[in-house]
Amino acid sequence: MPLIMPIRDLRKTSEISELAHTKQEPIFITKNGYSDLVVMSAELYEHFARIHKIDQAICEAEEEVAAGADTMDMDVAMERLDKKYYG
Repeated sequence: MPLIMPIRDLRKTSEISELAHTKQEPIFITKNGYSDLVVMSAELYEHFARIHKIDQAICEAEEEVAAGADTMDMDVAMERLDKKYYG
């Protein structure tokens, strides 16, 4: 279940920080009953940013293939990566 807090609780900065680090979930801040802000720990933000970066790379690769880019066999790709990083 998502963590939801009213905006007036933002004054409790230490409590919110502890909650964000303990739960490792976004905390949704509401204003006048509507979603307004999201607060999360730096670690959780980095996790989301990493996932987004991976998703973006996959999306770009799919667009390239759809536009007619050449594809490569997985075994050939792994062999090239092994040579590149492990000699």
